[in-house]
Amino acid sequence: MNVYGIRAIYGHEMDRWRRTLMQSVVSPVLSTSLYFVVFGAAIGGRIAEIDGVPYGAFLVPGLIMLMLLTESTSNAAFGIYFPRFTGTTYELLSAPVSPFEIVIGYVGAAATKSVVLGLIILATANLFVPIRIEHPVWMIAFLILTAVTFSLFGFIIGIWANGFEKLQVMPMLVLTPLTFLGGTFYSISMLPPFWQTVTLFNPIVYLISGFRWSFYGVADVNVAISFAMTLGFLAICLLVIWWIFKTGHRIRT
Repeated sequence: MNVYGIRAIYGHEMDRWRRTLMQSVVSPVLSTSLYFVVFGAAIGGRIAEIDGVPYGAFLVPGLIMLMLLTESTSNAAFGIYFPRFTGTTYELLSAPVSPFEIVIGYVGAAATKSVVLGLIILATANLFVPIRIEHPVWMIAFLILTAVTFSLFGFIIGIWANGFEKLQVMPMLVLTPLTFLGGTFYSISMLPPFWQTVTLFNPIVYLISGFRWSFYGVADVNVAISFAMTLGFLAICLLVIWWIFKTGHRIRT
């Protein structure tokens, strides 16, 4: 394995992230803070608790997951698409690095950014509401697995996209609505029985439910099922990337 090649790709992506901290970190943190102010103050006064958890604290895992999914996907997609757009991928393809090492470099950087952002948002949320983490190991596991999974998903989008518009399709028109409807701001047990059944077809429900369980020990879905769904989606993303390179696809303009 070409460790130097992986380190070069990873370092380049992290340097690019550090140069755009206002957009990459400050903006998502401010957006999350606004969620706490609007939903926590306006709606929190009307909803005291959900499953024994104060509403403001109940929001925290869902909001972290919302930012984690969108940022992981967007960072990885843009990271691999921009070199294709500028034509600098030829330098990458001429270097002694394999497709597997390219994926590790780009996905590793995108996942690192998302995990750091998630932890910053968690620290910010603690300024607004009291938070407890009953299962810290599981919390970190869900955080890292979700970041890696959706960074892989974003990498796939970055290879598939042939324009900046397509980069926004999945994060804005698919992931964000699914996350909003996946129990970010409410428990699916509050829905009528029919809509509870429909909501279970939303894969984001399992991610948010498992992540919230790691905080408060309450969940809409069994945590084992949530963890299995996360691993399943990770496996699907890995298989898709393997298929892309196996069939001869190249990262090019």
